[in-house]
Amino acid sequence: MNNVIVKTRHALSLVKMSRHALFLQLSIISMFMLSSCKTSDDKADAYGNFEATEVSISSEANGKIMLLTLSEGQKLEKGTLVAAIDSTALVLKRNNLLAAKKVIYSKSKGVLSQINVLKTQKETAMLNKKRIEDLLADKLASQKQLDDVNGQINAFDKQMASIQTQNAGVLDETQTIDAQIAELNHQIAQCKIYNPVAGTVLVKYAEAGEMTGFGKPLYKIANLDVMQFKGYISETQLSTVKVGKKVEVSVDAADALIGHEGTITWIASEAEFTPKVIQTKEERVNLVYAIKVDVKNDGSLKIGMPAEMVIK
Repeated sequence: MNNVIVKTRHALSLVKMSRHALFLQLSIISMFMLSSCKTSDDKADAYGNFEATEVSISSEANGKIMLLTLSEGQKLEKGTLVAAIDSTALVLKRNNLLAAKKVIYSKSKGVLSQINVLKTQKETAMLNKKRIEDLLADKLASQKQLDDVNGQINAFDKQMASIQTQNAGVLDETQTIDAQIAELNHQIAQCKIYNPVAGTVLVKYAEAGEMTGFGKPLYKIANLDVMQFKGYISETQLSTVKVGKKVEVSVDAADALIGHEGTITWIASEAEFTPKVIQTKEERVNLVYAIKVDVKNDGSLKIGMPAEMVIK
């Protein structure tokens, strides 16, 4: 009787152990299936990196940097004066030209005064001519008197023409000086560098007191308020995207993904091979289309940061 009871208890224990093993196996299988489904559902539609339009600001003048008021990471508004190049030599040269122009103007005034004198004399001669013509009609004057007055008038005309020719040369000289002054004004203006675009200073290449030259970069700036995500989608996804469509771009965090809403701004018109450094033969035949998405930056997005895009 006791043996039967022992055997019965042992059989029940085996049944319980079998049930526990079966339950454990089913739990593992369920977890695996859920994990597989989640991986499939969470797969992104595109992968890529964040980028921004970087602008290198260069000097347009040669000389010593007298002022450079910026630092890396600083936000600058458009039109802010950020640098100044020494323009002393250009200013002195312009002052010399302005002084020379005054001298030429004084010469021109002298020439014009001579012309005014001749005009007055000619007007007097014209009055004499009219008076002699009237007397000649009454036979109270001779033809010689009229010829002498006409000769005086012709002499005045020739003198005024000669002086006007001289004055034209003076005016041409002033125009040449004006052109040189305008060029110097342009060069002096180029010695002041104003920030052309609003953004954040990424790199500073020079310091105040250093020498610089035409085309030499002073700093690099980019607008980081709105970042551009550049990714790649397959041909089968083209029908689901269009310019202006809202998408979600996610970046890695400590233990999760942080999503940011974005707007598609550009889709490539031509396909390209999958852009990877190392490609297998199978991957080289996969054609994709580049896509750009504008994402408002909350301060956490950086240039080059990897991200993934999900089409809503």
